[in-house]
Amino acid sequence: MPAQTFTISQLAKEFDLTTRAIRFYEDMGLLTPERAGLQRVYSARDRARLTLTLRAKRLGLSLTEAKDILDMYDSPRDTVPQLEKFLGVLGAHRAQLEAQLTELQANLAEVREHEKKGRSTLAKAQKAAKGSKAAEAKA
Repeated sequence: MPAQTFTISQLAKEFDLTTRAIRFYEDMGLLTPERAGLQRVYSARDRARLTLTLRAKRLGLSLTEAKDILDMYDSPRDTVPQLEKFLGVLGAHRAQLEAQLTELQANLAEVREHEKKGRSTLAKAQKAAKGSKAAEAKA
């Protein structure tokens, strides 16, 4: 039974990507399709690497980090260093996201405080405007 293969168009459609994006991933060394004349022929391994690349992007990893992690699993080395590197990359990324979250939460608190002060000032201004209209009507 022959191994399943995919064209660039099939992968682009399946993953909702442009063919240009897939060629870019190829240029980055994330995918290594065979050639049948001028046509690229992607293997099940390429498809799996594309899936993992897109998952890494969703996690916020760079393509270089994704490639380093994927390449580790292609090598026959011991899994302990591979997993240590993977956990190190994920840990560093988590720390970066947590720092960004802390900053966003501080910004959000500041925006809420300004909104609260703005609403209070607006209410006072509206009350004063009603008072001056009432005084003008009596005059």
